[in-house]
Amino acid sequence: MDIKNRYTRAQDGFDRIVSALPLDRWDDPSACSEWSARDVLGHVVWGQELVRHLATGQPFESQVGAPGAPNPGQLIGADPLGTWRAARAAADAVLTPAALARVVSLRAFGEVPLEAFVTALVTDFLAHTWDIEYPAGLDVRLDPDLVPGCFAWSRQFEMRVPGGIGPELTPPAGADEQTRFLAYLGRGVTAAIG
Repeated sequence: MDIKNRYTRAQDGFDRIVSALPLDRWDDPSACSEWSARDVLGHVVWGQELVRHLATGQPFESQVGAPGAPNPGQLIGADPLGTWRAARAAADAVLTPAALARVVSLRAFGEVPLEAFVTALVTDFLAHTWDIEYPAGLDVRLDPDLVPGCFAWSRQFEMRVPGGIGPELTPPAGADEQTRFLAYLGRGVTAAIG
């Protein structure tokens, strides 16, 4: 599966949770400490804006939705699903093969092709899908074809920094790969055993 296909599937999984969360639940806490579900969505929308700017070579200075930023939910208006889908469409429209090959400079990665950052975002989408759905009590399984690659990617990069992923947790005995992956990312899970 190529990176664009993996990225689209990760976005689709996130879209399902955004469309499933009722409007009156967006200010509920998420699994990300100090962020509401709206803040998680704001962070993801900010990430789509970053991708769009990187793909087109336009400068992007906003830190409103950066990892660990306070109140990224301010990027989300009265229509969370519409805001997310518009940001996704704008980024996807410019994410061409040439854009994926463009070398970009990112603090966490250095000088890399945009494809490397998009690969990281596949993991980000899976984590943030769970960050919204788990506290809301929604039953969404992460794409089982994406989890192994995201788990492997996560173990290659040290992202345990402020605003990054939390300390690794010990998964329950008999945990499936999704649960082990989420525990590695510092997400406490008691479901998905077997």
